[in-house]
Amino acid sequence: MTTTAPTASKVTYTSADVDWESFHRQFDEALARIRGRLGGNHPLHIGKDAIPSGGPPIVATSPIDTSVMLGRFATATPEQVGRAVSTAKAAQRAWARLPWSKRVATLRRAAGLIRDRKFELAAIMSLEVGKSRLESMGDAEESADLIEYYCKQVEDAGGFIRSMARVTAAERNTDMLRPYGVFACIAPFNFPLALSTGMSAAALVAGNTVVYKPAEDTPWTGLKLFEVYRDAGVPAGAFNYIPGTGEVTGEALWRHPGVDGVVFTGSQAVGMRIYHGLSHQWVKPCLLEMGGKNATIVLDTADLDAAAEGVTRSAFGLQNQKCSATSRVYVHTGVARPFLEQLVEKTQALKMGDPTERDVYFGPVINAAAVERFEQAASQARREGAMLLGGDRLRGGVFDRGHFVAPTIARLPLSSTLFLEELFVPLLAVGEVTELDQAIAETNKAQYGLTAGIFSKKPEEIERFFDEVEAGVCYVNKRTGATTGAWPGAQPFTGWKGSGSTGKGGCGPYYVAQFLREQSRTVIEEAR
Repeated sequence: MTTTAPTASKVTYTSADVDWESFHRQFDEALARIRGRLGGNHPLHIGKDAIPSGGPPIVATSPIDTSVMLGRFATATPEQVGRAVSTAKAAQRAWARLPWSKRVATLRRAAGLIRDRKFELAAIMSLEVGKSRLESMGDAEESADLIEYYCKQVEDAGGFIRSMARVTAAERNTDMLRPYGVFACIAPFNFPLALSTGMSAAALVAGNTVVYKPAEDTPWTGLKLFEVYRDAGVPAGAFNYIPGTGEVTGEALWRHPGVDGVVFTGSQAVGMRIYHGLSHQWVKPCLLEMGGKNATIVLDTADLDAAAEGVTRSAFGLQNQKCSATSRVYVHTGVARPFLEQLVEKTQALKMGDPTERDVYFGPVINAAAVERFEQAASQARREGAMLLGGDRLRGGVFDRGHFVAPTIARLPLSSTLFLEELFVPLLAVGEVTELDQAIAETNKAQYGLTAGIFSKKPEEIERFFDEVEAGVCYVNKRTGATTGAWPGAQPFTGWKGSGSTGKGGCGPYYVAQFLREQSRTVIEEAR
């Protein structure tokens, strides 16, 4: 285990008060160590066993430079998926029977290990995803905070055990929330540690066991999460690591009859497929977070400098590959010109390049499919409106070695489908509106309802925004990120409409309880 001295304060996605010299020195040291471990072969981990690949391995390369091979990662066949589910089921009863305080203590050790290893975890994510240093460290820090927050939920609820009223003097009534059993945990690439950790830690601390499939693009980060849980004392079989493709491994996992519930973050198409296909004999819990098409409204009373900065940060942080990213803006026609001038200026000032390097903000998209999706959307934007910035692949030097496209801003008619389709690429659609009513109506047209932002100085406009916008995470005048930056215990991350399945999200106070089902216990006591 590698330990590192802490920086001056916690690094979040919007950090300012940090000893940056110390931070960059430690990041450079961790990156050098990680580069020395490239190219390894990595098995599946099921129970106590490290198992060779059942199918063609994932040969993982960096989106920054596709000639850099990160490693070869085993993939699980449907038969190996079945073995992992059986192993998790065999381990679940003993894990659930532990006093809840012991599960909490084990998970808190995992949080501590993430903090100890955060620079190496961040360095891996920077190479594997193309995250900037700030984004990758925020991912690691959030992971530890998610575990701590979910442990506190269990602790504050006394293990979700509650004495109830008596109907008769002879009875003793207790209400308990108890684990379902085995959860399939299927994670996305964009927050490969935080989302994987949040979903799995909530399931584990509640007494479930987990079969975990990381995203096909991020098996290395997923492996490091397995190692954290193992080293923290999570018993063998309680967390099983089975990388693979969605079509083979993922499909076999969520469809396995031994799975008692699914927790998933990813596309709406896949999420809805799981939702409709999961339950047969009875309804199984299906916790889904399925992306967004997030709008920011800029009204004529807005602080335009704050609005332009907030939109720039939310639209182009992690290359718009966040389900919370601002991907569309509705700006009041009276301030459209000065707002767009500032937006273009601030976007042009972003430092682009290899995101493992100091001060680089904008890196590559995740893979070739994302590049193709970007090019198709940019072509549509040119046909339908005016390209204000970008619209092409980035060329020359480092850009020729990876999946780099330009941060792009397009002024479009409100009828464009680019205002409605989730793209997950750095193309920002901007449309003009004449009033708040129109802005809210356009915002609510999308099938998604994850995050939304507004810039206004009028309290009555802000209240109407909160009351009428169809989104679970709402921000007002947020310069550091118009629609992004949710943190555990501060902003619950809840998708409405096509963005979620339960109405109660991660980072929030009701999350862990969703991994549990209620049992009422009545005991009739003998008369004394």
